[in-house]
Amino acid sequence: MSEKLRVGILGATGMVGQRFISLLENHPWFEVVTVAASARSAGKTYEEAVGGRWKMDTPMPEAVKNLVVMNVSEVEKVASTVDFVFSAVDMSKEEIKAIEEEYAKTETPVVSNNSAHRWTPDVPMVVPEINPQHFEVIKYQKERLGTKRGFVAVKPNCSIQSYAPVLTAWKEFEPYEVVATTYQAISGAGKTFKDWPEMVENIIPYIGGEEEKSEMEPLRLWGEIKDGVIVPATEPVITCQCVRVPVLNGHTAAVFVKFRKKPTKEQLIEKMVNFKGIPQELDLPSAPKQFIRYMEEDDRPQVKADVDYENGMGISVGRLREDKVYDYKFIGLSHNTVRGAAGGAVLCAETLKAQGYITKK
Repeated sequence: MSEKLRVGILGATGMVGQRFISLLENHPWFEVVTVAASARSAGKTYEEAVGGRWKMDTPMPEAVKNLVVMNVSEVEKVASTVDFVFSAVDMSKEEIKAIEEEYAKTETPVVSNNSAHRWTPDVPMVVPEINPQHFEVIKYQKERLGTKRGFVAVKPNCSIQSYAPVLTAWKEFEPYEVVATTYQAISGAGKTFKDWPEMVENIIPYIGGEEEKSEMEPLRLWGEIKDGVIVPATEPVITCQCVRVPVLNGHTAAVFVKFRKKPTKEQLIEKMVNFKGIPQELDLPSAPKQFIRYMEEDDRPQVKADVDYENGMGISVGRLREDKVYDYKFIGLSHNTVRGAAGGAVLCAETLKAQGYITKK
């Protein structure tokens, strides 16, 4: 038996589930041994269940094609085959909360891409470079669930990845007011242009629930653990508009910032490019070597040229300049289904393994 940890993917047939499978191909620590989905896919091979709906640029990995899809609702059965699971199930929020906790109670850690548990007070919501210390809340969650090794951890929304890390790098200058507009790719809705032809040459100025997430989730990342729960920060105040644009992968943000301590442009660039965290220090398998890069060209970052920077795990920033109303403004770009979804969850799992939270059963 391989020394790798045995991984299950819950919701394996959807777009994020597919992204997990493609990212975990040949992973040095993790091996996908179980794929689970709804009852209608159960019993088919993974290749049959996905059929013509494989949405990744790379071919379906041979290793998963003949795995027989299990029913995600048969929790004990699925959990018995794995050391931990990634969750990308497509259900209502209440159903997701319930099933993820059910898996945790089988002593199976759950690393979730879903939003359902992002505001559960004792569930850590983590970008490993920003707030890995929030994993410490897991011990309180285990007390609530009555588990020894089972827990739920989540990653934040894809829309905040292109600016929350930048603002974190600038913390010492005390950003206190932020205006952001995000231009979000259609894969964020689990779609391709084939599925969503009305997005061609179109912009939709509304993405349900996205603006609230974009304004509030960074504050939870910057919060503190008090009395066994995470208490969000109160600043900077963020106001956001989220727009769907005709791009397949890559969320771009146009951001304006006010600081209490006015930095120079050079200081801001220096803080960004030198910003790193536990993933870089431990050289984790999915960690970008350079988390945030600054691009000097006036017309960068661009989705086509830059979205795959650091295998989609890095963030590209450009057009940093002083502003007439705010102090500074910039453009950020991140890959929404890699850093913003499955890749961010894989990096969380690598951090959890490195810190001893995820082990072999």
